[in-house]
Amino acid sequence: MTEIELKLQVPAVALAAVERAVATPAAVRTRLQAVYFDTPDRRLAAAGIALRLRKEGRHWVQTLKAGPAHGMARGEHNVPLVVPAGQVPQEADPARHAGTPPHAALSAALAPRDGEAQAPALVAQYRTDIRRLHRPLRSRDGTVELALDRGEIVARGADGVERRWPVCELEVELLRGAPQAVVEVARRLALRHGLWLDVRTKAERGDRLARGLSPGEPVPAVKAEPLRLRKDMPARDAWDAVLRNVLAQATPNWSEIAAGSSAAEPVHQLRVALRRLRSAQRCFEGWPGVPPVPAWADAGAALFRELGRARDAEVLRGGLQREVDAALVALGEAPLALPAAADPPRWTDAERTRHGAVWFDLLAELARPAAPVTPAADEAVSPALPALASQRLQAWHAQALRDAKRFDTLSDEARHRLRKRLKRLRYTIEFTAGLFQRRAVERYLDALREAQEHLGEFNDVCVALAAYRPLVPQQPQTWFALGWLAARREATLAACSRSLKRLRKARPFWPD
Repeated sequence: MTEIELKLQVPAVALAAVERAVATPAAVRTRLQAVYFDTPDRRLAAAGIALRLRKEGRHWVQTLKAGPAHGMARGEHNVPLVVPAGQVPQEADPARHAGTPPHAALSAALAPRDGEAQAPALVAQYRTDIRRLHRPLRSRDGTVELALDRGEIVARGADGVERRWPVCELEVELLRGAPQAVVEVARRLALRHGLWLDVRTKAERGDRLARGLSPGEPVPAVKAEPLRLRKDMPARDAWDAVLRNVLAQATPNWSEIAAGSSAAEPVHQLRVALRRLRSAQRCFEGWPGVPPVPAWADAGAALFRELGRARDAEVLRGGLQREVDAALVALGEAPLALPAAADPPRWTDAERTRHGAVWFDLLAELARPAAPVTPAADEAVSPALPALASQRLQAWHAQALRDAKRFDTLSDEARHRLRKRLKRLRYTIEFTAGLFQRRAVERYLDALREAQEHLGEFNDVCVALAAYRPLVPQQPQTWFALGWLAARREATLAACSRSLKRLRKARPFWPD
């Protein structure tokens, strides 16, 4: 079967109201005690697989889940176990799931690797103890289960330290009907009670504890995965594939930021995902089957701007400021003290909920039923994807070349627009690369990425100059910093000009 659900984190201030919303006369309370299994080198976690034994009230169930957790749907297979009273099963048996799609993923993850006679044995890695309050809820599009989970995840790492992760979350799972029911109920509850979407499963959090990480410790940011569209795909299917690809990058990074992570890389990668989303919307605009005005456009733009302030603050704290401070210290001057306004923002619960609404809009778009397509229309749309992409790429390529030819005379604002246009062109090429000859695409991308990188360095210098100028009256040494940055600005401008000349010579890979 396929599990279709969304998970919402419940802040402490919202818990009482959420509990009242779930605790109707139809609600049931169940204790859930689970043990999760993996190999010592965590092959299941690396493959996005969770295998557990769970006591649900008085009954034991073995469950296998496989597939990405960043969307709504995952493969799931449950096997009720017959366990004598008073006994506790000690081992999970993968064979219980034989013949199911999740078992195919499990078998691949447990296949012996080079030099192995067999894969390492499965061992218990962490456990959960959850008190669940749950009930069904009917909506316009179907029936869902609301499940308020409170408890903890517990693991003992290789260092012998037992770590715990408190759980207080609301799951909305489809029982019957259309997936839109899950999105709409989750959206309504999130906005009403100040909740936020979190795609980190209990299994993912437990694995972190087992690896010796405590709650809140930074983890690597999630980057975009390659995407290959097929030439015979209808534009609507290609659009959905792009949205899923963007969500796979965006929602894990959002979950880290919303949970309070102060690490810079998730902020950067979430901004990249939102920029890719906007680029995809502009690319697919007007194509058959693609919504003309996405519901998420304004919310996505607002979140991008909010994250931009954090990104600018990181630029100031990063390499440029370190270089400037090192030069000041070498002259016997004090390093610059940036104002508190340059610190990354901290969202209130209400701000976090408002910014997180964009994910429900995106999920709703993916969950919408497909519009009926007549055979004649299908024949007209399906072969056209490479032609549609070529037309868009040619227009944006020509626009970029016009600005590149007169780059030396452009204002800094116009140079910044060129940088954004090159990003849009690059992301669109990465989305549609599977429609064209791979080596030709890579040759063009090499030149485009080089120009984009130098324009990014130029933009960072401009951000620093704008931030440092107001510091002059209180910190006279800022004059030196401004001079240092002015010299860096000229050097980056020269590098931009050289890379743009190379881009102008790059041969387009799409047909005329």
